[in-house]
Amino acid sequence: MRPVLFYLPFGLPIYGYGAMLCLSVIAGRWLAERLAARDGLDPALVNRAAAWALGGALIGARLLYVVTNPTSFADVADVLAWWKGGVVAYGGFLGGFAATLIFCRRHGIRLLTWVDCVAPALGVGLMLTRIGCFLGGCDFGVPWNGPWAVVFPANSPAFRQQVLQGLLPAAATESLAVHPTQLYESLVGLVLFAAVMVARRRRTFHGQAFLTFVLGYAVLRSLVELARADLDRGAIGSISTSQWIALATFISAAIAWYMLRRRRSHGGPLSCAIS
Repeated sequence: MRPVLFYLPFGLPIYGYGAMLCLSVIAGRWLAERLAARDGLDPALVNRAAAWALGGALIGARLLYVVTNPTSFADVADVLAWWKGGVVAYGGFLGGFAATLIFCRRHGIRLLTWVDCVAPALGVGLMLTRIGCFLGGCDFGVPWNGPWAVVFPANSPAFRQQVLQGLLPAAATESLAVHPTQLYESLVGLVLFAAVMVARRRRTFHGQAFLTFVLGYAVLRSLVELARADLDRGAIGSISTSQWIALATFISAAIAWYMLRRRRSHGGPLSCAIS
């Protein structure tokens, strides 16, 4: 855990999560724009679409955290203070997609072609930002004494929650050993990046690479959720908010896959009406 990587002159801190988030935005945007150029999309519009997607992702990530943790905010000012922490990955994906859908419809960009270019960047972004989560100590796992278990220092999110739950005395110097679920999700990002790149090369319809990411992330995120312990992500009953969203997005993506594949098999164009 290293929430602050280093300090700039005048004591300005560079946070681990913020640094990895910025790196993911730079790398993801570069990759998406290169792939979009290969697919013949207008570079100027693609650049603006990427900016819209980023804005939507930030809003969606914060909004879902607020919805799942309403008691954590005393007033509107606290809701807007996103730099204090509190974002949800699934909210970012959904917000980014919503903003992309609006922009593509307004400017005549082929939506399914564009999201196929963005899908690999989502894997890269997930891989890098979850390393930031590990540095910040958030999104930690359940107690576990396995061979690659990790401990976090006193006053870390894992430590504070375990003290509140009575699992640790307040005088302890470190948390119980836990699953490094942040690194599990980082590995998920790497696996999905590879899977999406293969899907792009072998796709039979536009949108296939993007749907590969949606389906894969729904399954793998649900599995990682089984090892997570942080309570901030919210739950409905015994199932976490992210698992409910994963179920909904998996079903939606599976239906979209069937419809697009069926359209293609019946001799329709490679793209469809919303492409």
